[in-house]
Amino acid sequence: MSSPLSADHPAAQPPGHGSVEALISQARRLRGDVDAVRRDSQGDGTDPRGRWQRALYDLALHQLSDIDEHLAQLRDGPAPAPRPGSLLSRVGSAEWNLLTDEAEWSGELFHILGRDPAAAPLSLDELPSVVLAEDRPKLTAMVTDCLVDARPIDGEFRVVRPDDTVRTVHMMGEPVLDADGSTASMWAVLRDVSELRRSQRVVSETRDSLSRHPLPADTGQRAAVEPREAVLPPWHGLLRFPHEGRPGLDLAAGYLPSTAPTASAAQAPPCTAWYDACPLAGDETLLSVGDLTGPGPDGAQGPAMSIGALRGLATAGTRPAQLPDRLDRLLEATALPPVRGALYCSYRPHTRTLTWAHAGHLVPLLFRRGTGRALAGQAEAALEDGDLLLLHTGELAPADVRRLLSLGPRLTGVGSAQDGVRIVTEEFGGHLGQEDACVLVARVTPGATRRAR
Repeated sequence: MSSPLSADHPAAQPPGHGSVEALISQARRLRGDVDAVRRDSQGDGTDPRGRWQRALYDLALHQLSDIDEHLAQLRDGPAPAPRPGSLLSRVGSAEWNLLTDEAEWSGELFHILGRDPAAAPLSLDELPSVVLAEDRPKLTAMVTDCLVDARPIDGEFRVVRPDDTVRTVHMMGEPVLDADGSTASMWAVLRDVSELRRSQRVVSETRDSLSRHPLPADTGQRAAVEPREAVLPPWHGLLRFPHEGRPGLDLAAGYLPSTAPTASAAQAPPCTAWYDACPLAGDETLLSVGDLTGPGPDGAQGPAMSIGALRGLATAGTRPAQLPDRLDRLLEATALPPVRGALYCSYRPHTRTLTWAHAGHLVPLLFRRGTGRALAGQAEAALEDGDLLLLHTGELAPADVRRLLSLGPRLTGVGSAQDGVRIVTEEFGGHLGQEDACVLVARVTPGATRRAR
């Protein structure tokens, strides 16, 4: 690929192996020191100051990991096929020839944009087609300034991948000049900075939280936790959720209260949503989330009665495909409002098979190897060790669904399902809209032998 300065100018020689190796050692030593300090000062992380400190440590470690891997790439040269999800797979390069209208992309750039490496690279005219509409003017201005005024490119924009996930890309580039000083092509390096920007946003949000809820200077007591995290639902005392998990599944769930105003401060917000994990025969588990069209006459008992009805139907042998209709018929005979939306998912650990049905427009979200996708248009899927399944209630806007799917790199790297619930609720500020909502996370774990299918 040509130099970003001139088509005739020789490329700069890479730094010596020894000097880069020394920088790598320093970066790794510093990262180890920061990690050790973080572990020594680790609190429970539930108060505003604790969350702010945790976010700052995570951001520092993230940036030091970036430095380490980029220096390693500088030492070793471009990797022919970076491991999916690694930092090196989030840095790609491209050159667009203005004379022939040809484009040359690195394999990493195809991965960043979620495109088939066998497909032709996008031309400069086609590139805006994968950029969010509100960011296209920014990209157009950067490219125009580079080609017309020979200004270097240094800016960010968001792209929408074919699976509807949104990634933030940082682009740096320069014009390549011919012997006459005219622009012959444009060269650029593009980096996926989605996780870095999200970490920075968490730092900003937790800093703002700390300023709103400072620790009392005289008592040293912890400030009250603001409602950013999932809480126990009003009906939790009536029904038991298997927080210890189920065969082949690590489970966690959270209830996000309504933000709609009530008639008085003492009045509890309406409760319409539920989540559940019901044990069935043969280690099978029925996972469900849903909400009613209203709170019903008995407040929090509506979701509890819906869960009870679902458990009765499922243990009697009703399969997910029949659950929407049969639950509706049961609720018609009560004073409860009908179901607005729900997901009914059956998981069999010995075959790692997930089957499901839905009421309304809800679909399960599957996160695997750093990416997330909606399981739309199908009713069965084979899961793998490490997969993370996310079920949620509420009618989310397409932008919010894309925002959920963009959490793929973070969610597939969590150590527990509870961490997954925390990431989702923190990302959305503790609510998924004005109405109450539920989030259920199921993480596939080893421990069940898959039989031949």
